[in-house]
Amino acid sequence: MSAELILNNAQIVLEDDVIKGSVLIRDGKIADISTGTATGGEDFAGDYLIPGLIELHTDHLEGHYSPRPRVRWNPIAAVLAHDAQIASSGITTVLDALRIGLDRDADMSAGEIRKLADAIEDSVQQDRLRADHYFHLRCEVSVADCLDGFHYFDNDSRVRLASLMDHAPGQRQFVDLETYSYYYQRKLKLSDLEFNVFCEERMEESARHSAPHRKAISELCRERGIVLASHDDATTAHVDEAVEQGIRVAEFPTTLEAAAASKNAGLAVLMGAPNVVRGGSHSGNVSARELVEHGHLDILSSDYIPFSLIQSTFFLSDVVEGISLPDAVRLVTKNPAEAVGFDDRGVIEVGKRADLVRVRVDEHIPVVRTVWREGRRVV
Repeated sequence: MSAELILNNAQIVLEDDVIKGSVLIRDGKIADISTGTATGGEDFAGDYLIPGLIELHTDHLEGHYSPRPRVRWNPIAAVLAHDAQIASSGITTVLDALRIGLDRDADMSAGEIRKLADAIEDSVQQDRLRADHYFHLRCEVSVADCLDGFHYFDNDSRVRLASLMDHAPGQRQFVDLETYSYYYQRKLKLSDLEFNVFCEERMEESARHSAPHRKAISELCRERGIVLASHDDATTAHVDEAVEQGIRVAEFPTTLEAAAASKNAGLAVLMGAPNVVRGGSHSGNVSARELVEHGHLDILSSDYIPFSLIQSTFFLSDVVEGISLPDAVRLVTKNPAEAVGFDDRGVIEVGKRADLVRVRVDEHIPVVRTVWREGRRVV
């Protein structure tokens, strides 16, 4: 006998509409969507039913493994803590961002990054996880060991996305050296003299390694079918370079100019949900809300706060004129699914995976009440 579940009396957020009705789940997939009230099942009492959120870039895992400098937590326990927070935020599919290329800002080795990945792999195999986990390799191309770190993931089918980034001073996100100083000098607790030496070293590394590493990783991703993302594009020249390298996702463009050029070139433009909620970038770059208003935003990512993904979704539909709830939900479900080739999820539609979230809104804040992955309750 097939396993069935009815979700009844819900406000169902479809791709382009919100309807009052019920959803029938059978064997982990959506079997039927009906308007009106069905008999039996779980009564939503008018709560929203939305697709499970799809997260392409979360930097949140490393903080669970290394919560303090020189402190290391059990990698499986770190993965479980991360997974619990991801799932309770309504995220049912997540690409865990793992840094490749370790600069002075990194407090761990390439081997430790692989150890974290192995803990995820093992936890998937042992059915410990609530969300569906894949890998996003954040490739710091300006660093000498970037390509070596990338090869730790050779033949790993869980890699779905790789981003090319350069956080050296004077580059992309940190063209303004004053902003770079505020972020890194304070973080690394450097004197002015030490910070000047640090900047010179980072700029020299970028000049030596960035171009060859971009080329090599782009070619490897093309061979393996891994989706490529650019990071912090600031100019049309950056976008032209991204197109030439086969980039499909433009992560966190720093200017309206770069976002518009990326959109016009057919790239999916991704911005941070914390940027939406806060009303601006923590680095002083272009506001995600401004990109929404210009029609230049395709995907939202929680970046460093998992709950910000669902929070920004309901926030946008409240505060930005012309953005409906289905419009906002697509930014965190359908669009990211399409960007990395998930064609079985991201919308509430017959035949799709029953990755679903029950949400109530209190005082303009979404409350995640229940989460299902492939029809199985995980929260």
